[in-house]
Amino acid sequence: MTAPHPTPQPVPQTRPWLAHYEAGVARDFTPSGRTVPDLLLDAAQRYPERAALHFLGKNTSYAELVKRARRFAKALQRSGVQPGDRVAIMLPNTPQYVVAFYGTLLAGGIVANTSPLYTAAELEHQLTDSGSETLVILDSMYPRYAEIAGRVPVKRVFVTRIQDELPFPKNLLYPVKAMREGTLPSDAFKHDPKTVPMRFVLKMQQPDPTPVPLAPDDVALLQYTGGTTGVPKGAVLTHRNLVANCEQARQWMPGLQEGREITLAAIPFFHVYGMTVGMNLSVLIGATLVLVPNARDIKMVLTEISKSRATIFPGVPTLYNAINHHPETAAHDLTTIRACISGSAPLMLETARRFREITQGANLVEGYGLTEASPITHTNPITGEQKEGSIGLPLPGVDALIMSEAGEPVPTGEVGELWVSGPMVMKGYWQKPEENGKVLREYQGRPWLLTGDMATMDEDGFFRIVDRKKELIIAGGYNIYPREVEEALTSHPSVLEAAAVGVPDDYRGESVHAVVVLKPGMLASDKEIMAHCRTLLSPYKVPRSVEFREELPKTAVGKTLRRQLAQEAKDRLAKESKRA
Repeated sequence: MTAPHPTPQPVPQTRPWLAHYEAGVARDFTPSGRTVPDLLLDAAQRYPERAALHFLGKNTSYAELVKRARRFAKALQRSGVQPGDRVAIMLPNTPQYVVAFYGTLLAGGIVANTSPLYTAAELEHQLTDSGSETLVILDSMYPRYAEIAGRVPVKRVFVTRIQDELPFPKNLLYPVKAMREGTLPSDAFKHDPKTVPMRFVLKMQQPDPTPVPLAPDDVALLQYTGGTTGVPKGAVLTHRNLVANCEQARQWMPGLQEGREITLAAIPFFHVYGMTVGMNLSVLIGATLVLVPNARDIKMVLTEISKSRATIFPGVPTLYNAINHHPETAAHDLTTIRACISGSAPLMLETARRFREITQGANLVEGYGLTEASPITHTNPITGEQKEGSIGLPLPGVDALIMSEAGEPVPTGEVGELWVSGPMVMKGYWQKPEENGKVLREYQGRPWLLTGDMATMDEDGFFRIVDRKKELIIAGGYNIYPREVEEALTSHPSVLEAAAVGVPDDYRGESVHAVVVLKPGMLASDKEIMAHCRTLLSPYKVPRSVEFREELPKTAVGKTLRRQLAQEAKDRLAKESKRA
């Protein structure tokens, strides 16, 4: 049940953003009704010999990818996986991830994306919460599972290795390289009778899997939220949700060439943004996916872009910023990149401008989405009218409103909570009906998702995210949005990245605390940073304290953990107060 709220005003019938769509973008949108496996099967029929995957020198064609996905699906069925069973996939961006993802869906299973960065405790929570009886995992990650194996419902484990997908002689040299780096994969799984080497399954000649009838409204994925606002919850995403969002993104980019694009896939597939914009969209258009298993390895990212002649590069601000400042960037040709949608976190203006210079005009635009929306809802036009600092326009088929606390639309230009509606919105949270009432609401006969983000819409229909509703800083009665402070901080010539959080203040309630990472070789004092902010911000928004760090804590996809920074600052202040 949802909490009662005042009768809202009518949803505006006009959508001002439609007038600002670039040429070729459809104003109307109807999902095709396909399922996620249909995307792969269709691509294989159209482009059987085209490389679907490129992984460190080895290509896998679309025809081969389908064959391997079917083999994995058959292995799941033979091991006892039934339609609707959850299969947890804990892998980086490797061919095995793509095979396991589509294979699970072909078998009628539900994918539970699982971060390879999870601790044993985090893994235990997700496996238990999702009820996953099957786990697909990299050998080097197996020890974390082994710690909690007796406390989770897992009945079978498919273990795979990086070298299984490497071409000769890299497959032989990889263990030596791993030993030198101190990251030698574990072989502990060999003593577990529940484990099956995935490489044997994928080489085995066996019949096609038993066909499982799939409907668009069947559940395809449990995508767990990042946990930045509490305990991670599983967003229940259907085949319709995932396919619709891919098709919406495809319509947004009319310039994409079917069967000819090359996508640099550095954003993790276990994150919904990488899975939709990186993997599924590429499969939809028959693109080649150039897989990068570790996005933090900027040298590898640069090398793969220049070697593959990548044309599409979805990413996050931290990744683009790292490329901007890497010492080897100038030695690589990045000029083939045409389209880049930045998501997951705010894109600072300086980051976007510098990246466009380096790539000689790559269309890097800011977009917006959230796990519960599969995830994209807004983005700036790729080649058309753009507004710096905005998240752009709603995608075809997306409706958006800016609403007051009372559940009424606010006037154009005013701040309120962003609500979105469309075929990409989740069914709800897995086994958490009480949480659904907090974020899903019926409004004039339609379901809406309450994003929790504070935003504005201008007269042209461009939206701007002011900040997370829960991360609002209130100082002396004034609302302060961290993003605005962070824009000021990162405009300082010595600052690489920054975060602004609220800390307790006896007089003002809260004050702004800045956490700053300086560019390599650059210097700046806290007084200098604060003085710079005074030239750009109202006095009450200027940080009262500045902390310097070598890096900011982030989620696996690069989103700054403001809540963690705020808690650490509060704990430090409490200790200092006790000593005083």
